[in-house]
Amino acid sequence: MKAYSVAAAGVALGLIGGIAGGAQAADLVLGFSMAKTGPYVSLANTNEVAVDMAVDEINAKGGVGGNKIKLVKFDTGGDPKQAALAVRQFAEDNKALAVIGPFSSGEVRVAFPAGERLGIVQMSMSSSAPGLTKGFSYAFRNTRDEKTVIDEVLATLRDKKLPMKTGATAFATDDTVSKSIGTAVLPVLFTKYGVESKGAVDFQYNAFDLSPQVSQLAQMKPDIIGLGAPPEAAVNLAKELKRQNVTARLIAGTTVADPDLPKRMAGAGNLMTIGTTFFAELNDQTKAFAKEFAKRTSAAGMTRQEPNQQDASAYDIVYLFAEAMKTAAVTGAPEQVAAERTAIRDALGKLKDFQALEGAISFGCDHDAIKPIYVIEAKDQHWTLLDTRKGE
Repeated sequence: MKAYSVAAAGVALGLIGGIAGGAQAADLVLGFSMAKTGPYVSLANTNEVAVDMAVDEINAKGGVGGNKIKLVKFDTGGDPKQAALAVRQFAEDNKALAVIGPFSSGEVRVAFPAGERLGIVQMSMSSSAPGLTKGFSYAFRNTRDEKTVIDEVLATLRDKKLPMKTGATAFATDDTVSKSIGTAVLPVLFTKYGVESKGAVDFQYNAFDLSPQVSQLAQMKPDIIGLGAPPEAAVNLAKELKRQNVTARLIAGTTVADPDLPKRMAGAGNLMTIGTTFFAELNDQTKAFAKEFAKRTSAAGMTRQEPNQQDASAYDIVYLFAEAMKTAAVTGAPEQVAAERTAIRDALGKLKDFQALEGAISFGCDHDAIKPIYVIEAKDQHWTLLDTRKGE
C-alpha cells in the first residue's frame, strides 16, 4: 500500500513540475528524488525550495542552449525501496536525462545500482557514508564523505591546539551513516590523531531518554565525544550532557549540519564542532542565496528559513547538471535520451573547479565531489566559522 501511495504522489508532483508524461522535445527533463517526509525531513524538506530556485534562475537566463529545464518530483519518504522506484519512473516513464538525489545513504545503497542498470546519472545531495559510489559509473555525490569531513574537524582541533587527548564515541545504530561513523570512521580517525579512546555508547536515533548513555560518557571523562547521529538525536544528547555537567566537546560531521541546531540545543552543546560544505555567512553569493531562500521558505510557511548544506548542495547539483548538459550539447530529443544521459555522465566526470555556491567543485575518480569543508563551532546559539579546509 505504501509503495502505491508514494508512487502516486510522485506522479502528482511530476504534473506540478510541468511534465505530464510527454515532455516537449526541447524540454531538458530532470528527476528530483526528494525526502520531504520520513526520518530526514528536518534536513531535507527545504531541498525543493533550493532546487526550484536554481531551475528558475537558469530558465530565466534562457535555459541550457535555449532549452528550458523541467522537473519531475517524487517524494521517497526517505525509504530506499521508494528511491529505487523513483529512479525507474524517472528513467522509463518520464525520460529524464538525470536525477537530483536521492537524499540518504540508505536510499543511495539501493537507488545507485538501479540507476546504473538504467544508464542514468543520479547525484545525491546528502548521502555521506564512505564508498557508496565505488563500482558505479552513473553514480555521483555532491557531498564529502564523513571520514573526510571528520578528519578535517580533528585536524582543525589539532592545529588550534584544542584539548583532544582522550575521546569517546556515541552513535545511532539504526541509521546507516550514523552507525558507519561510530563503528568505522571515528575509531580509525582517533587512532590517526592519537586520541585515546575511552569507550563508546549507542542508541536508536529517535530515542528521547539518553541519560544512561550520558552517565557512561560522564564516567569516561573524555576531552571530545565523536557523534554519529541525525540532528534530533544530537539535540537530545547535548541537552542531557549539559544536565549531567559533562563538558566534553562534541564533534561530528555533516549528519548534524543543521543551521538551527545551536538554537535547538537551547544553550547546550556549546563549542560543538562539526564539518559542513556550506556556510551561509561566507561571502556575498552565499548571503544572497540565503536571503532569497528565506523569502521563499517564509512565503511557504516553513519553520526553518535558513539554508542548510543539503539545500546548497541540491541547488548546486542543478547548476552542475546544467553545465554538463551545456558541455554535452544535449537536445532533450526522446530518441537521443540514452546517449545524452551517458554524455552528461562523461561531462560531469571531467568537470574541474566549477565555481558554485559552495565553492570550487570537481569530481574525483570515485565521482564524489571535491570541494571545501567549513569547520564550524556552536557559540551563543549560533554557528561560527572556525576554519576552512580543502579536504583533499
